[in-house]
Amino acid sequence: MAGLRLGPLLRYADGSSATVWVEASRPCAAEVRCADGAGGEMRTFQVEGHHYALIPVTGLTPGTSQAYEVFLDGTRVWPLPDSPFPPSVIHTPAEGDTVRVAFGSCRWAAPPAGEPDPVGPDALDTLASRIAADPEGERPDVLLLLGDQVYADETSPTTRRWLAARRDLSDPPGNEVADYEEYTHLYYESWLDPEVRWLLSTVPSCMIFDDHDVIDDWNTSAAWVEDMRATGWWQQRVLSGLMSYWVHQHLGNLSPASLAADPLYAAVRESPDGTDLLRAFAAKADMDPASVRWSYRRDFGRVRLLMVDTRAARVLDEQSRAMLDPGEAKWLREQALEEPGSYDHLLIGTSLPWLLPNLVHDAEAWNAALCRGEKGARWARFGEDLRRRADLEHWAAFPASFEALTALIAEAGSGSRAPATILVLSGDVHHAYVAEPEWRTPSTGPDARVYQLTCSPVHNSIPLSIRLGFRFGWSGVARAIGRRFSAHGSCSVPPVDWRRTSGPWFGNQLMTLTLRGRSALLRLDQAKERKGAKPHLVKVAESELAR
Repeated sequence: MAGLRLGPLLRYADGSSATVWVEASRPCAAEVRCADGAGGEMRTFQVEGHHYALIPVTGLTPGTSQAYEVFLDGTRVWPLPDSPFPPSVIHTPAEGDTVRVAFGSCRWAAPPAGEPDPVGPDALDTLASRIAADPEGERPDVLLLLGDQVYADETSPTTRRWLAARRDLSDPPGNEVADYEEYTHLYYESWLDPEVRWLLSTVPSCMIFDDHDVIDDWNTSAAWVEDMRATGWWQQRVLSGLMSYWVHQHLGNLSPASLAADPLYAAVRESPDGTDLLRAFAAKADMDPASVRWSYRRDFGRVRLLMVDTRAARVLDEQSRAMLDPGEAKWLREQALEEPGSYDHLLIGTSLPWLLPNLVHDAEAWNAALCRGEKGARWARFGEDLRRRADLEHWAAFPASFEALTALIAEAGSGSRAPATILVLSGDVHHAYVAEPEWRTPSTGPDARVYQLTCSPVHNSIPLSIRLGFRFGWSGVARAIGRRFSAHGSCSVPPVDWRRTSGPWFGNQLMTLTLRGRSALLRLDQAKERKGAKPHLVKVAESELAR
């Protein structure tokens, strides 16, 4: 009999359809049945001896919430027996509904039950507990996970023991994951957490990778890539990372129409074993990033989300360095400008912040100038070493891309049919803040309200150095130091200035946007311990972004 190894994850959901992702223990027919008779069925496909299905659910009624069950070869496997959680539901929004978007990034898997948590309570666990305690209350319509869903290079003690039983950890890559099977263990560790498993079964999710999904500083520079390809273990690692991401995260980001038009998905499903097909795809994606698009668009009524790949789509040649390759940049521009007036809010999901603390921005732009050779070969070597040591690889480290994104935001946000807000949603930097830009030439600025909203980590460490460094990075003294960096690198003045309007906040946290018509409300919740009871979410800030 087939068993449920992982999932279900409710991924895509619109007014009449949804997709539900599962992993089964063997080949089978996977089926979703809803209380009102809606549902769907799909045969599993195989990759590296694992069996997966992304089940399309049709016949849903807009504006309803339907409890659902999962069956494998006709046997019910979800809800789990004696589950303490309410039924998992698929909510289908109606036209004009309020849209609630929760987002964050950087999540270490929580330790097993009963073990102390060295980094404090998990914000996803506490969100799940809050929803489970009041199933009819407020909940997100979608959860955006903005990178570092798993940590391939920073494994837990439990995972290191599992790896040590499998292979010799004195051989590279040591206690980091090495292949596809080890990646699946990371997903089990992260997504079999009972609270998180239930949360992902009942709240639709959108995901995008960041560096730790593969390795710290992934694709930071051409020299970095050359060094990694010279090792004996990197090829297996990066292909396994891309393959497992395609299976566990990417497929669920796509709409049923996009899935139906995807030739690789069709080929893998039709093959008795899709491993070789998927490995060939991953190898091509690694060598030719322009051959695949990991970015995608989702529409939630009059809210448009553009989730942007800022890791695999990079151009790393120092003389033409870009965050997005030309095809990706063209796609982003087309999606942002398509059908002006058809959306009230534009959300740009990018794991790496567009607007950083001013000192960090200036240091990254200066470093990019050094690495380009503006100050000679010795400075270039120093710049490359500093870039890797200090993680200087955000939008500011790609000055032309920073200016292009800034110009696109101004264009998309201008005119009589401009949206009310353009909100750049990011994570990565292990603190949360709100920053608002101001165009240096007012006539080129947008009519929409524009904000950088950064929220991380969901569950991770926040060393004192990070707390002190980022607090200082926003200060007036730091801004003056940053100007000296810019002058030394002969860096151009950015087209925008910006100020931090809220934060910084440090802790395990989530931001939630409530978008109703042309209004936008932002709330920040942090996971807090409480004596004699389960950890819970505490609202620490709330602000109105647009009336």
